[in-house]
Amino acid sequence: MGQSVSSLSRFQSRSESRSRSLSEALFSESQSRSQSLRRRSGACSSSSMRGVPSSDRRDHTLELPDECLALIFSSLSPSDRKRCSLVCRRWLAVEGQSRHRLSLDARKDLLSFAPALLSRFDSVTKLALKCDRRSESIGDDALALISSRLPRLSRLKLRACRQLTDLGMSALAANCPDLRKLSCSSCAFGPKAVDAVLRACPLLEDLSLKRLRGLSDPTAASDLLLLLAPCSSSSLRSICLKELYNAQCFAPLIAGSPHLRSLKVLRCSGDWDLLLEEITSRVPSVADVHLEKLQVGDRGLFALSACADLEVLHLVKTPECTDAGLAAVADGCRRLRKLHLDGWRSNRIGDLGLSAVARGCPELQELVLIGINPTALSLGLLAGCCRTLERLALCGCETVGDAEIACLAARCLSLKKLCIKGCPLSDRGMEALARGCPNLVKVKLKRCRSVTPECVEWLKAVRGESFAISLDAAEQQEQDAVSASESGVQDTAAEQIPELIDQFAAVDLPSSSSSRSALSKSRMRHFMVSAFRRWSSGSGNPPSS
Repeated sequence: MGQSVSSLSRFQSRSESRSRSLSEALFSESQSRSQSLRRRSGACSSSSMRGVPSSDRRDHTLELPDECLALIFSSLSPSDRKRCSLVCRRWLAVEGQSRHRLSLDARKDLLSFAPALLSRFDSVTKLALKCDRRSESIGDDALALISSRLPRLSRLKLRACRQLTDLGMSALAANCPDLRKLSCSSCAFGPKAVDAVLRACPLLEDLSLKRLRGLSDPTAASDLLLLLAPCSSSSLRSICLKELYNAQCFAPLIAGSPHLRSLKVLRCSGDWDLLLEEITSRVPSVADVHLEKLQVGDRGLFALSACADLEVLHLVKTPECTDAGLAAVADGCRRLRKLHLDGWRSNRIGDLGLSAVARGCPELQELVLIGINPTALSLGLLAGCCRTLERLALCGCETVGDAEIACLAARCLSLKKLCIKGCPLSDRGMEALARGCPNLVKVKLKRCRSVTPECVEWLKAVRGESFAISLDAAEQQEQDAVSASESGVQDTAAEQIPELIDQFAAVDLPSSSSSRSALSKSRMRHFMVSAFRRWSSGSGNPPSS
């Protein structure tokens, strides 16, 4: 028994030694193979690089001057410029020195970062300082520092910088005499700041003022009128006033700008008819006029008719303007190219005014009608007389249907883009577009419930691949669902109202034994029954809790 055990142990030791030697042999073989592969790859790489000259293995961008590198950076997008600035120190410096446009978060903390930031971007000429309306913005010290470090600033945009006062704006005007464009919105500085910029920046061409709180009180209005009365600017080309309470105080400045080309007055208070007469008599060369939500009527439009160079006119939600004023503009402004009319559903501009535009403005290229109801008569004249009409938008026009679209398709040969929104149009009108308007390339349909997707697909196939058409089907389905749900609610309510009336008539209101409480109980019951009857007949609104 002992001999058998000893022989078994010797057999196990021999087998273990054999397996150990076999594994060592395999490991040494694998190591030798890997070393040989590394030697071969190294030999191949060295042989491949042996024929390449050493001059081709260096960074050739080092041979480019900084000006060429900056020119390359100028053609990149902002995100690509940021990535390039992380490549090396040289690219970081060149990218910063060649950047001319910069937008910064104008919160209060910017003052501590401004010196280091402006030392890198010292060539900026177009700057935007925007602050969140719920945060505290930079003050006069920060604006004075920024303007002193960027003396070549030509464009500045300030938004929601409510901590800026007249002192900071005066420092800006003194440090940046080459300023050409200034846009300020939701700021709090007053009239002295505007006067300082106008006097210290003789090259200012574009001035945009929106929602300035410092011009709202009567004292500021009188100060502004006194400051701007003798003021004139020979360099101003564009003025935009939006949501200003005392915007009429800028009339002397507008009238004193002989080279003014663009005037936009949006949502400002006061009567503007007399001011437009004064402005157009002294600045007849204005070519672009936008009037939105103003108290202006035909008298103001008669004044605009004296501007023979007028090319763009926007009349948005000016309900006092009628066909007579539009006809006067069409008769005096024969170079009109773009006309936007938003009638605000006042029905005071219609076929008469549009027919006058067709006869008097043959160079019209773009026409937008919102809330105006033209017929085939005026649309046919526009299509026939305005041979260069390329863009047409019809929004909320209740009289524009299949016949009007067919008239446009037959006579509007130069039309390229057509937008129809909220008009009673069907598939029959869309079929007319398949045969007409040979230059039409884009059609946009929105809230046209009678136009089916099948007709849209058919029109795409007929017009070819170069034709694009879009139908807002999702919004249409949503509106249909809403209208269906509303009708269901109304039907259900109509069914339940008689039952509610009977229930209220039978309600026994709590009362005491006195005759006064019984009388009040009967009056209350009568009131509730009559109220629900009026609601059921549609003469009143349903009671709300």
